[in-house]
Amino acid sequence: MTLIALTGGIASGKSTISRRLAEHGAVVVDADGIVREVQQPGSPVLDDIAATFGDDVLTEAGELDRPRLAARVFGDEDAVRRLNAIVHPAVRVESAARFAAAQAADPDAIVVYDVPLLLEARAEDPWELVVVAHAPVELRRERLVSLRGMSPAEADARIASQVDDARRLAIADVVIDTSGTMEETVAQVDALWRRLTV
Repeated sequence: MTLIALTGGIASGKSTISRRLAEHGAVVVDADGIVREVQQPGSPVLDDIAATFGDDVLTEAGELDRPRLAARVFGDEDAVRRLNAIVHPAVRVESAARFAAAQAADPDAIVVYDVPLLLEARAEDPWELVVVAHAPVELRRERLVSLRGMSPAEADARIASQVDDARRLAIADVVIDTSGTMEETVAQVDALWRRLTV
């Protein structure tokens, strides 16, 4: 099994890259998807979140009210640390199980872990390659405003809350520049796939 970490800042084009790798046959494990799964109603993670941050972060149906929780922790480093201490261990266990399942199904599998918070949560794992999706901050800001409907101030705050580009690029084995056309991005992903499968 070849285990690759794919990371990048918000609106950096990670989803485009992971989709293309999946089209080539990679097994993509999505960290954000796992986060949502481990926070389902009745889960120990959701119980711990409610106990730590208050029952009002739950909807009437007992689901996590993500916008309310985000508003509660955003900009509060201690609150973010407490939330991460609840969520990250469960995500680590589930992602490891998925890596193992992929290897059991195909010992030669190429597994891509799509993980926004690599530096914050998983930098020490034994990746064969760290791939960083990269686009200039100004372009990412424009994508957040035009594609996700954020205000410029919201976009700036989200970008500022993440690890800066210099730290992310410093751990990269491969950088995929997503600032050009879709075709240019796809060509870089295809070149990466050829490198992985030679």
